[in-house]
Amino acid sequence: MIRRNAGIPGKMPKPDTDARLLALLRANAREPTASLARKLGLARSTVQERIARLERDGIIKGYTVRMSEDAEARKLRAVVMMTADARAADRVAGELKKMPEVRSLSAVSGAFDMIAVVETDTPARMDAALDRIGRAHGVAKTVSSIILSEKFSR
Repeated sequence: MIRRNAGIPGKMPKPDTDARLLALLRANAREPTASLARKLGLARSTVQERIARLERDGIIKGYTVRMSEDAEARKLRAVVMMTADARAADRVAGELKKMPEVRSLSAVSGAFDMIAVVETDTPARMDAALDRIGRAHGVAKTVSSIILSEKFSR
C-alpha cells in the first residue's frame, strides 16, 4: 500500500520501494535505518514502518550472519539431489531437518524430488552426513556434488 505524503514531503514512494529496501537489507541487514532512508529517499520513520510491516507480514522472517570468504573456505559444502517416495516426502524432510549439517532442503521439479545443501567442516563428516541422508526412510536415490567455489551470493 502506497500512501501519499509517506516519507519525505513532496516525494512519492516508488512502487518498488519494498523490493529496493529488501535488496539493501540483503546486502547489509545491520545498516542503520537512517542510512537506508537516505538511499531510498524516504523518512527514517517510514522505513522503520515498512520494515515492521514486512516482518509482521512474514516477508522478513529473520536476520542472519554472512561469514567471510576465509571462514566459508574452511567449510565443505555439497548439493545433494534426491529421489524420494512421494508418500514419505514429509518424513524425509523431517529427518533431514534434524540434521544440523543440512543447511536447506527444497522440493524441486524434474528428475529429482528434493535438493539439499549440506555443510560440514571435514570430509569425514561430509561422508557420514551423505550416508545418513542416503539411509533416510523414503530416500530412493541420491546424487551429490561438492561445491568447489561460490561465484556470487545475494
